[in-house]
Amino acid sequence: MAVLLDKSTRLIVQGLTGKEGTFHARQAAAYGTNVVAGVTPGKGGGTHEGWPIFNTVHDAVTQTGANASVIFVPPPFAADAIMEAADAGLALVVCITEGIPTLDMLRAMTFLKERPKTRLVGPNCPGVISPGKGKAGIIPGNICREGRIGIVSKSGTLTYEAIHQLSQLGLGQSSCIGIGGDPLIGTSHIDALKLCPADPETGAVAMIGGTGCTPVEEAGARMRDRFRKPVVGFIAGQTAPPGRRMGHAGAIIAGGTGTAAEKMAALAAAGVRVVKSPAQMGEAIKELQTKPA
Repeated sequence: MAVLLDKSTRLIVQGLTGKEGTFHARQAAAYGTNVVAGVTPGKGGGTHEGWPIFNTVHDAVTQTGANASVIFVPPPFAADAIMEAADAGLALVVCITEGIPTLDMLRAMTFLKERPKTRLVGPNCPGVISPGKGKAGIIPGNICREGRIGIVSKSGTLTYEAIHQLSQLGLGQSSCIGIGGDPLIGTSHIDALKLCPADPETGAVAMIGGTGCTPVEEAGARMRDRFRKPVVGFIAGQTAPPGRRMGHAGAIIAGGTGTAAEKMAALAAAGVRVVKSPAQMGEAIKELQTKPA
């Protein structure tokens, strides 16, 4: 799953001159990511923390050869930032911003459908990290270690928990993808899982989902038919009441559908090792890795 981000990635930071953009650009560069520029409209032509600043993503791509972007732009402007990055032809766009208006994201998702070469991860996500290669987002590099376990997670906090557990058990990660908790996101569980079968660096996958909507059930159906690598699954919200919106994830259980129990059953039917507690994820992956073929 390092196919999303690796040593060849040339990353720009949209919103680099802001507090969050500056901090996480420094963290990414310290981790070894090739951060090549920032984009802040109206501040082009200068530098910030040693990086050149451009007014537009198009200018940044033309001048630096960037092929990926991470977005730290306030919610009212973030959807436009996504579309600008896609219009500039970037292959990977990671949007960290939380709280983007839904109507803005509808417009952005329609725009992205016409530009299939651009993969959006997020919004409202912790981003992507390929241990030992680079990162785009806010996942702390110090808890990661290089290895062969892929992580695909809807929850930012549980992404960190899964990484930490695996690292403590001596099991490194190939790549970790926080897909985001909003109702409208660019990369779903299914999209992320499609990357795994052809990736020789990924030997097993930890998949973390939540209540609401149906992508996890669909992912289970896909794995039953086409997925041959070991998967451990955890679904958050097992005690969530029907009809209640849970947290900021936009997850709503309606009419008896979208419950954690249904999702867990769908994953188990697909051959996924389903755990009932996030504390069991690391050990379950370890057991699968040591189980005789």
